[in-house]
Amino acid sequence: MRRDLISIDDSARLVDQVQDAIARKRPLRIRGGDSKAHLGRPVHGDEIDTRSHRGIVSYDPSELVVTARAGTTLAELNAILDEAGQMLPCEPPAFDEAATIGGAVAAGLSGPRRPWAGSVRDFMLGCRIVTGEGKHLRFGGQVMKNVAGYDVSRLMSGSFGCLGLITEVSLKVLPKPRETRCLSLALDAAEAMRELASWRKAALPVSGACHVDGRLHVRLEGGAGSVRAAADRIGGEHLDAQFWSALRDQRLSFFSDGRPLWRLSLPNDTPLIELPGAVMLDWGGAQRWLKSDANADVIRGVASAAGGHATCFTPGAAADPFHPLAAPLMRFHRQVKQRLDPHGVFNPGRMYADY
Repeated sequence: MRRDLISIDDSARLVDQVQDAIARKRPLRIRGGDSKAHLGRPVHGDEIDTRSHRGIVSYDPSELVVTARAGTTLAELNAILDEAGQMLPCEPPAFDEAATIGGAVAAGLSGPRRPWAGSVRDFMLGCRIVTGEGKHLRFGGQVMKNVAGYDVSRLMSGSFGCLGLITEVSLKVLPKPRETRCLSLALDAAEAMRELASWRKAALPVSGACHVDGRLHVRLEGGAGSVRAAADRIGGEHLDAQFWSALRDQRLSFFSDGRPLWRLSLPNDTPLIELPGAVMLDWGGAQRWLKSDANADVIRGVASAAGGHATCFTPGAAADPFHPLAAPLMRFHRQVKQRLDPHGVFNPGRMYADY
């Protein structure tokens, strides 16, 4: 493991600041690299910065588990895993070099490999958090068999810091694939969807599928023989592998369109649907990026009718960036919030106005 990575345990300061906020009834705005600060509603509160609490706590490549403090950057963690020939299969977006592992878990965003490898939540083994009562507690473990019952650690993924302050996470990692091929084919969206359906039935080793600007981009990963056979069947032109990191971090030209950015998460088998704007298909069609000036109710109506939901990624473009929850689900969310953050100090209103 690299020895140049700074390792600092600053948890005592974080706990003290949370306890002080509880005593003074002051809300806290949690920040790491702030690379995902544009997601959700603005939070008004005292800033609590996790970046000084950083470093690898433990990592044994033979165990396929890494434990890191929340302020460790994704770039640092990925570099350490790369040295051992391993990776985070869920490919959480970095957006910039400042993005932290705590922020990646809190946002719960996954990259192009997500439908085939799993989400951030799927790779969460355990975590430490400072609760809304000012206690520094550990949940879960460092092996999958330790995860049982009510799994608070996985609940942290996608919570956007509303349930507690993440200080440390343990994640399952995997070896990098032995062979990777990236291909690009000139197909319209309907043809691309048909081809992807046939490749799924044939169990081809696809780990990325994105359609944009009249082309279907495909990533194949696995053993040399299976990847070679799949590439021969698919055909197409060579694609630079950097395409997938550009897609993950929203650096493709599609994202430079000045209209608000929406992400529609839909069932895997959703056919092409009419959307009011420019569309890019990701995750083989299960995730659809939309650049549109249309009203939020219109976009969410289309997503709901297809059995999915829509999230606005552009600050200020929608009063409620996250898709409104059904009343029973919102009641459950409030109950969980009350149990873990009874004083309401963590990121109040980040996800929903009254949450």
